[in-house]
Amino acid sequence: MAATNERVIFEKEGVFIHTALANSDDTLLAGKVSLIEKDGGFDAQLDWQPVEESNFEVQGSTGEGQPTWGTVSFHRRAAETVASPESVNFHAKKNRYAINFSLSELKSIRRSSPSLGWSYLLFVLKDGATLPALHFHEGGSKAMMKAMEKYVSITRSPHDNRLFMVTPNDTEALSRSFDELQLFGESSGDLVSKFFRDPYTTTLGGFSKVTNFLRDTLIATNGHPSQRPPDEMADLLSEELPGLDIQPTENEFDLITRASLGPRPDVERRQPVGQDQWKNHLDRDGRVTSIHLLLEAIFRGGLHPSLRKEVWPFLLGYYKWDSTHKDRLELRKRKEDDYFRMKLQWKSITDDQESRFTELRDRRSLIEKDVNRTDRTHPFFEGEQNPSLTLLYDILMTYCMYNFDLGYVQGMSDLLSPILMVMENEVDAFWCLVGFMDRVHHNFETDQQGMKTQLIQLQTLVHFLDPQLYTYLESKESANMYFCFRWLLIQFKREFSFPDIMRLWEVHWTDYLCENFHLLLCMAILDTEKSAMMDNYLGFNEILKHINDLSLHIDVEEILKKAEGVYIQIADCKDIPKPIRDILAIKAAHDADNGTSTTESADSGGSARSADSSIEIVPDQEETTF
Repeated sequence: MAATNERVIFEKEGVFIHTALANSDDTLLAGKVSLIEKDGGFDAQLDWQPVEESNFEVQGSTGEGQPTWGTVSFHRRAAETVASPESVNFHAKKNRYAINFSLSELKSIRRSSPSLGWSYLLFVLKDGATLPALHFHEGGSKAMMKAMEKYVSITRSPHDNRLFMVTPNDTEALSRSFDELQLFGESSGDLVSKFFRDPYTTTLGGFSKVTNFLRDTLIATNGHPSQRPPDEMADLLSEELPGLDIQPTENEFDLITRASLGPRPDVERRQPVGQDQWKNHLDRDGRVTSIHLLLEAIFRGGLHPSLRKEVWPFLLGYYKWDSTHKDRLELRKRKEDDYFRMKLQWKSITDDQESRFTELRDRRSLIEKDVNRTDRTHPFFEGEQNPSLTLLYDILMTYCMYNFDLGYVQGMSDLLSPILMVMENEVDAFWCLVGFMDRVHHNFETDQQGMKTQLIQLQTLVHFLDPQLYTYLESKESANMYFCFRWLLIQFKREFSFPDIMRLWEVHWTDYLCENFHLLLCMAILDTEKSAMMDNYLGFNEILKHINDLSLHIDVEEILKKAEGVYIQIADCKDIPKPIRDILAIKAAHDADNGTSTTESADSGGSARSADSSIEIVPDQEETTF
């Protein structure tokens, strides 16, 4: 029975252990499995107890090897003890077996194939101990794994569909990561602790929307915001992410390693698309022609700075590629009216109304703080009474009216500032921001599932492309990829200068090569910094500091070349694991059209939006019950 400070959060009867004793037929031990929450919600224990004082044995089988269910007899066994690690209690006292272990001691879970009949789960602990499989005769294995996810991170192995790696939530590592990458103020550790204690309430309270909970956590006791260096941009607030780790698979499973990959090709970049080339892609009515060739040219060379104001609206979905000059003029007039109508909504709210409108008041306060510290060292935003700051503020406030659900989240000002500098117009900058947010809104949503998914995907890519680097990061408690959090959250905004981030963004916005190209950019940076990390034996803190110090010291053209080379290297691989194909949307050979190469991007034309493909935690197949 659970103690008063424990809580049963999952329970299922009809769960059996199948024994295979020497000189004996199979014995089925019937029991009940439970998940018991402990330590104030930070951990849980799995507990399996047999049917009281009895078990039953199958006395034979059919010719096809199936048990003869009519010949079950009950019997008793003498007490015996099975050796096990300290964290596991697996014994047979008083004629009964029992299994009990903490989820924090769990290394992996193997799930049966649906074709094998009822589902079973096989648990392997961190010290190598393999526990008896639990067979769910009445279903429930999928539901139990979902319940476990509150306490540990469960990720499917990229090499084995039925193998799931388990990692405990690492509060200390997460807090150190956020502190070093300057994602939070000094109290980030308290924020992480609050999340682990009650992630559901914390999330619904508006964790990434900066509600009262966050303000209480991130504002110092004297009521003033925690200060950061003056040259820093706006704080990036985000919900905690559980430890996401893909451990190397057990020796008995086949690995698809770097040996399966061919050499990485050298890639050459082209000159930026200029005025003449752009005009060649416009017909006399202003429609863009040969869109695929234009996107390829932008992907391989970017845009000349003088073209960005004209072309970015196409890349961000503000203008349609097949629209005429006249269509765009009419659209812009409608969009201008829409923008100022929304702007008037928040400007016309009186102080008395706002006193009873907490959410708007909170968002306004946060935007004011962020505008006053976003890119203030750049000439476009420097100085007091700068009109560009007013435009930045007005656009972000108006976005709250456009997207009531999301509102404003810290980090969005970082995304807007280069767009405003390029567009030089309040209305155009707003609608381009809308297009950008349509691409990355999942980074800022309350449940932060988008960020979690991307970190899992990045782990999978590192594990597949460079097992040596992955093993090293794992040994330094960095395989959770927390140190890449800032890269993903604001699309590398703080890692590059303004000209370089503009080049990187416009290349990425083409969606020309594959989905999730930004993950290959992460891989390219990690590959470049691999020797610096490994040759100097950098540990957890040193890796965080090293990544943070890369800011403004990364060669954007070299990273773009390397990222494209990584993609070609993967695409040319004969047997690409399904998780890798899903991440990059590469079709399998049998799915490709006749006459095409063995692999191809799911959207070679680049017209579709990039959408992060999640790697399922639990298979979709229905449980088989008896």
